[in-house]
Amino acid sequence: MRLIPVLLASAAFAFAAPVAAQVQADTVDTSIPTQLPRTAVPHHYAVTVTPHADSMTFDGTVSIDLNVVQPTRELTLNAADMSFAKATLTRAGTAPLDASVAMNADAQTATLTFPRQLAPGAYRLTIAYSGKINTQANGLFALDYKNPQGAQKRALFTQFEPSDARRFVPSWDEPDYKATWDVTAVVPAGDMAVSNMPAARTEPLSGGTKRVTFARTPQMSSYLLFFGAGEFGRITKMAGKTEVGIVMGRGNESKAQTALDAEAQILPYYNGYFGVDYPLPKLDNVAGPGQSQFFSAMENWGAIFTFERVLLDDPAVTTESERQAIFGVEAHEMAHQWFGDLVTMAWWDDLWLNEGFASWMATKATKHFHPDWGAEFDAIGARESAMRQDSLTTTHPIVQHVRTVEQANQAFDSITYSKGESVISMLEGYAGADVWQKGIQAYIRRHAYQNTRTDDLWRAVEQAGATGLTQMAHDFTLQPGVPLIRVGAPTCENGVTHVMLLQDEFSVDRKPGSFQPLGWHVPVRAMTLGGKVATVVTQGRDTRLEVPGCGPLVVNAGQTGYYRSLYQPAVAQQLRAGFNSLDSVDQFGLVEDQVALSSANYQPMGVALDFVSAIPVNARPELIGLGLGQWDNWYELFDGDAANQKRIAAIIEQRYAPVLAQIGLVPKPGEKPTVSTLRPQLIGTLGRVGDPGVTAEAARLFAAMQTDPNAVPGGLKRAWLALTARNADAATWEQIQAMARNASSATERQNLYSLLGSAKDEALARRALELALTDEPGKTVSAGMISSVSNRHPELALDFVMTHWNQVSELVDATSQSRYVARLASGSDKADTVGKLQAYANQHIAASSRKPIDQAVSTIKARLEREPRVKSQVAQWLQTHGTAPAATAPTVGAAPERG
Repeated sequence: MRLIPVLLASAAFAFAAPVAAQVQADTVDTSIPTQLPRTAVPHHYAVTVTPHADSMTFDGTVSIDLNVVQPTRELTLNAADMSFAKATLTRAGTAPLDASVAMNADAQTATLTFPRQLAPGAYRLTIAYSGKINTQANGLFALDYKNPQGAQKRALFTQFEPSDARRFVPSWDEPDYKATWDVTAVVPAGDMAVSNMPAARTEPLSGGTKRVTFARTPQMSSYLLFFGAGEFGRITKMAGKTEVGIVMGRGNESKAQTALDAEAQILPYYNGYFGVDYPLPKLDNVAGPGQSQFFSAMENWGAIFTFERVLLDDPAVTTESERQAIFGVEAHEMAHQWFGDLVTMAWWDDLWLNEGFASWMATKATKHFHPDWGAEFDAIGARESAMRQDSLTTTHPIVQHVRTVEQANQAFDSITYSKGESVISMLEGYAGADVWQKGIQAYIRRHAYQNTRTDDLWRAVEQAGATGLTQMAHDFTLQPGVPLIRVGAPTCENGVTHVMLLQDEFSVDRKPGSFQPLGWHVPVRAMTLGGKVATVVTQGRDTRLEVPGCGPLVVNAGQTGYYRSLYQPAVAQQLRAGFNSLDSVDQFGLVEDQVALSSANYQPMGVALDFVSAIPVNARPELIGLGLGQWDNWYELFDGDAANQKRIAAIIEQRYAPVLAQIGLVPKPGEKPTVSTLRPQLIGTLGRVGDPGVTAEAARLFAAMQTDPNAVPGGLKRAWLALTARNADAATWEQIQAMARNASSATERQNLYSLLGSAKDEALARRALELALTDEPGKTVSAGMISSVSNRHPELALDFVMTHWNQVSELVDATSQSRYVARLASGSDKADTVGKLQAYANQHIAASSRKPIDQAVSTIKARLEREPRVKSQVAQWLQTHGTAPAATAPTVGAAPERG
């Protein structure tokens, strides 16, 4: 069903006054899925809600202007967790028709049956109904918190993506059914009500309440509707013609300034990039206490919702990386105001048109405004996250097959977000930045206020000048998997390097040669050290590449390609020997590739260990962090093997303790942001391996915090407390629990409760699990405590959840429960965990919706097959190489930049 807007003539989209009903027609496009009969098309909703926060219920009425498009006696729309008091259909010149209502809880629908057949034409459907306020982020939900004065408060918010608007208002709750919305709310007189549009009028009512009526929205999908109410504060500024604002719990205004400044900075940049100005009169970002296990923010048009731990900058607890994430998350959600809100995918198959593009645009904005944050390294990290999932047989294409609500919920994963981002970066590089932007602008203009499919985008970019892009894009979006480019032996003649590229497919759970690899048209960028970049698009299995210059050859130069590069041993050794001559982003990507290829048995583990060892201690902080993180992983791999852990600990201490000594235990004025983000990682890893200086300082600081909460800078508080919590005895664990109970902010409180689940001691981990089922941590914090336990004790956490499923299921978003269970278990190295997961799936999940469980099972099986070989080869390398020589650590980041 394609909705066709006709009222787009000017910016006078009549926000201050109601607009005329927009004409829509049913295209009966059967290529667009629907779970509803194609009998009617809504084009306007007028909804009034009266929440009863104390009883966790609400009353509502909605009038829906719609067109019946074929003769019928029934209208079926979406509704969940609600009851209907009355439903009436009216048409000009005819008597009203009362409907009988049949609810289908499994299908999440309500079918209204009328006493006679309805002829095609315009009608108004009016429904009086009631619903429930949830404790998790589904539909209308409540978040409880303590205000800065310590009083208990409750605020209300909504979360509708992908399919929960139906818990708030009976509606055609599918993205292709775009409509305009009038929202009215009756709330306590002292509360602030927030929605997508500004309030048009506020009227006092009896009983200490008021009626707030918001201006009409533009045409939009139901999942983008938003409503919130509570004791809020709001700070604002103008960004061009748009008022941007941050809404937060009253008393937290000062913590919102960082987010407000970022919002005002990003909006004009996006107006320029997209070539279409943001069309609403205001853009709020609404902060809510608590957390979800599966999202941090939601792009409701004009009223983004973000959990305050990701939005507010609290000097008492916010780290430098979290401060940078405020900008990144806002940049992501604000990009959605165009990619997702103004132009919306027609169905959840194309969810990546929202998420992949928002992720890519956030990286672009971060590079533009904060080039010193290392966003290019974060992009490689995102690519690696996608490849880890994409190299399993249980992966899926970017454009995926979604047919049920549960499948739509499961579509929000690293393939959709991170592979989407990575493929877009690669395609932008192929098209050229100017051509790509020109195509994006044409796409936005052509499809504003409408729904699209992925090919609409490729068509726009090709028409802008990127000839051949569609074929390449189809290869990477319509089929799954990770290309593997096997680099042949290069030869050099007359100053030109010649090399044959053999295309294959990278897999972690299938042996090379045991399966028929897929094929891609891969844009391969390569260069010799100090030479110029050459590009070739692979054609078939073998492709010849010619690169200017002679010397070691770097494939995927610049690291924008979505593929792995496997070098012959002699070439890999040349690259290792010349490692310090590589551009830092190529150093980073090269190390990531070697670790992944070695772990998957495409080459010995010694290659990976050699490359990680090649990272100099004066490298960029991002590279130091990469090496440190890999040694940390190998240290954890040998849990229970004291001898090999001791060898790895010695390497970590000898290489990285001098780095920490050089940058210092506390931030220095004017230090680079990437140094500030490296420090907590150094503290955490050195503390885990038992570095005596770090462990002694952790004990000293924990003791100091018992009398002085400000004994540790806020940005480092979590890093130091994490060491204490990990090694806690019962008395220390109880001290952290007391700190959590008395925490002054919701963010600090949930951080401390999460740390209670990180204890190595199994008895304390069990205490954390038991505590999670009490009211003490809070309804949205408890699930995070259980997840924290699963990081070190996955089998313990899974068994606990299975035993207490009825209680735990109330602590997790209803739309995310299968993903939650899969995530708890995915770190297990026990074979019997596979059977437990399969038993859970058989009992609770439809066979068509088991993707997260299947992926967890594949991950565990691949780990069980891989780890004996990896441990053996790493142990052999450690025996051969001994410990690394002590490092005196010249200035971090002092190595010169190249490329």
